[in-house]
Amino acid sequence: MTASVARQDHVSEEGIQFLVDGFYAKVRRDPELAPIFLRAIPGDWGPHLNKMYAFWSSVMLRTGRYKGNPVVKHFAVPGIQPALFERWLALFKETADELFDDAISAEFQARAERIAESLKLALFYRPDRPWPPVTVQSGSGGPVGPGPA
Repeated sequence: MTASVARQDHVSEEGIQFLVDGFYAKVRRDPELAPIFLRAIPGDWGPHLNKMYAFWSSVMLRTGRYKGNPVVKHFAVPGIQPALFERWLALFKETADELFDDAISAEFQARAERIAESLKLALFYRPDRPWPPVTVQSGSGGPVGPGPA
């Protein structure tokens, strides 16, 4: 994004589309996330992007456009791990910061963080295991403390 483009000071359907498009362009280039997403969406990204426009419209503008179950969809994604959500959030923050003023970007980020935590809990939390998940250091076999959640 060039410095001459003013960051938006409100949420709109058009702004949501810019955010979704910019974010997923970064995801598709990211060495950690791209393989996961490309396995989940091997062909036409149009339907996924349209679903994400509706999702964020529902989240930010309360339009009710999104009809779906994100937990069920994410259960079906091979290779998804709790630590990947931190990378997802970092790219999302970067994109929101590029497009929106500080207040609106912070609002998007706060909702994204709650959504990520809800998904992680639904996908990975088990009462018989510690939360956040404990990271095992490669080769040691032993826990080294809480991993990135």
